[in-house]
Amino acid sequence: MATRDESVYIVRMTQHSEHWWSEAVVYQVYVRSFADGNGDGVGDLDGIRRRLDHIASLGVDAIWLNPCYPSPQRDHGYDVADYYSIHEEYGTLDTFDALLADARDHGIKILMDLVPNHCSNEHEWFQAALAAAPGSPERARFYFRDGKPLGDDPHGAPPNNWMAAFGGPAWYRVGDTAQWYLGTFTPHQPDFDHTNTDVQEMFADVLEFWFDRGVEGFRVDAITPVGKHPDLPDQPPVPEGTALLQVTWENEYSVFREEGHAVWRQFRNTIDEYEQRHPGRDLMMVAEAYMTDRPGLMGRFVNTEQFHAAFAFDLLLAPWVKAPIEHAITETLRLLELGSPPTWTLNNHDVQRIVTRLGRATAADESSASNNALETENSTVDVTTGTRRARAMISLVMAMPGSLYLYMGEELGLPEVLDIPDDRREDPVFFQTNGERLGRDGCRVPLPWTTDEATSFGFSAVADGQAEAPEPWLPQPSWWGQFAVTELDSDDDSTLALYRELLAARREHALPQGTAAHLVDLGPGLVAVRRGDLVVVTNVTDAPIALDMTDDHLEIATPMFASAPAEMHTPGVIPPDSTIWFVS
Repeated sequence: MATRDESVYIVRMTQHSEHWWSEAVVYQVYVRSFADGNGDGVGDLDGIRRRLDHIASLGVDAIWLNPCYPSPQRDHGYDVADYYSIHEEYGTLDTFDALLADARDHGIKILMDLVPNHCSNEHEWFQAALAAAPGSPERARFYFRDGKPLGDDPHGAPPNNWMAAFGGPAWYRVGDTAQWYLGTFTPHQPDFDHTNTDVQEMFADVLEFWFDRGVEGFRVDAITPVGKHPDLPDQPPVPEGTALLQVTWENEYSVFREEGHAVWRQFRNTIDEYEQRHPGRDLMMVAEAYMTDRPGLMGRFVNTEQFHAAFAFDLLLAPWVKAPIEHAITETLRLLELGSPPTWTLNNHDVQRIVTRLGRATAADESSASNNALETENSTVDVTTGTRRARAMISLVMAMPGSLYLYMGEELGLPEVLDIPDDRREDPVFFQTNGERLGRDGCRVPLPWTTDEATSFGFSAVADGQAEAPEPWLPQPSWWGQFAVTELDSDDDSTLALYRELLAARREHALPQGTAAHLVDLGPGLVAVRRGDLVVVTNVTDAPIALDMTDDHLEIATPMFASAPAEMHTPGVIPPDSTIWFVS
């Protein structure tokens, strides 16, 4: 990048360096799968408390908890029945407060997941709406509309042709009445109408409720469909062959609407006013939305009136190819020009784990769809290759400016579990597509802590009177123990050791703040980023590449860190699928 761009990046990071979240490393905990503290086969808040030392050993700044509100668990917490409490399988508000206190003792902040687009169909408001008459205040909190004629039935067809993100029509009929309700994801998740004053006031109150308890911010789920065209018109035809998920996200009347921006301004206003009343609090909200194919869109959401930050998924979706990786880095660094820290991530609870994505035979094919989060299990995966590439990719990302979100288990090098039996699957994606898509269960399998299968590899505490722990809510494969924390803890070449070393280097060298980052061209097959006296080089090919150590960027550089084991290294050569940090 040009010098002008570098100076912009320096200025922007300096403006944000006063905020903890601009440089934070955040560890995502899918509560149901992290650790089971009471021996019932389901992860919970006490389990997190029991394993906090592991998270602290990584040196992270915050934990993001996936939804832990009361829920029927049709979509494992993203169908919220009560925004003011804790799901009974996970604990109580007292347990939550204890977790907050324990985390604070470790110097770790807590972020929560907020689900504003929809609630559970068991939420008291939606139950009241079903019991109320058409046109009532109760129904005005949601999208209830009369159906269209179908044959002899004057209301037998949905109000419009919108499709649900997880499959099928997005409208669901209320019994045999004239009315239908909108659910962008599933019939169990009715969409809120955020133009409704009751809805606006409730979410402002929800934010303040959790801030009062000590939560420092929110990851805001699925911002894309919040706010609809007021007339709810039919979606224009999409090109034949458009993927199911894309049909929903291409609907100009229901995604990335101006009506949604009004919602986020209200949320930000609530946060800003709360901070004014509580000096010393530094709160934030980070947006979840896939905007990689919509240039310029990020700036409409990330600004001083709406979100503090937004996930950049460009690198997560990139194949193992030089040009797309460089493009993803360039696009993500542009967030600095918006006055926002880049928010990097390579894994989460909605996509296949990076070891599997990058281990596919098609991962190095620039035109492939190998990073589809919902690939079938029939695709060939080389876990050894995927592990090398995943280690190289995180080593590259750790050197970048901005914040970084890690997904539990990636520090163990976990691959996706692809062979979960159909009768043990839980994800609504699997059921709403009649099994055509496997869904997201494979990245949500409970973590292995030990090699002891009697305790579900240490996931579950054994309750009093039990000989062994109950079967976990999702089955663990027999080979899970090789990735156990106890197995990796003392292995200096393990992925766990790599993460600890990288995070320590990130802290010790103050990499997140101040210094500009820019791509440099060291030749074919090499992705290289320079930040001050640090040059990070990644070989994205399957062959070793000799470096030109007389290059201006490397001539006085010394290797500082490498993602590949020492035995793979020859001076001046970068091994295949690996990253080296050089310092001058």
